[in-house]
Amino acid sequence: MPISVRYHFTQRFTVSAQEAFDWCTDFDSQDHMLMGDKTAERKIIHLANGAVILQDSFNNVAETIEKQKLVHIYPDQYTWTSTHLTGPNKHSQFLYQITPQDKDVSVITFTALHLEYDENIDTKLLAERLCKEDAYAWKLLAAAMAKDKKHIGAYY
Repeated sequence: MPISVRYHFTQRFTVSAQEAFDWCTDFDSQDHMLMGDKTAERKIIHLANGAVILQDSFNNVAETIEKQKLVHIYPDQYTWTSTHLTGPNKHSQFLYQITPQDKDVSVITFTALHLEYDENIDTKLLAERLCKEDAYAWKLLAAAMAKDKKHIGAYY
């Protein structure tokens, strides 16, 4: 039986809540390039208005890892969920909520319910490691988002 590992963090964005939400939920087959993973591939399947499946594959030294995630998007709340349907994090769920701070500043709150299938792992250490890794990834995304805004603003 899997073990529940919960963690959360926040990340500040230097864009409005609407801009941050639009940027974060504009899924693209090249999204993994932002994270520096040139071997990753993404396929996007639009199920219905506000629901997509993201099929991701990553190559590492030993194997190809495939993940399929169901994403539900709630634009009126600047919120979305991502539920892993397959892969090593199967049935894990992640909640993203963007909150406006002022006109050009917002904050994302990331909440994770990671299901771990290795029952011999120290869940406290795992939660700390996963939180640190995910928070670092969102720092990179915040920087990319700020860079995109400056780039877009140069044309207006």
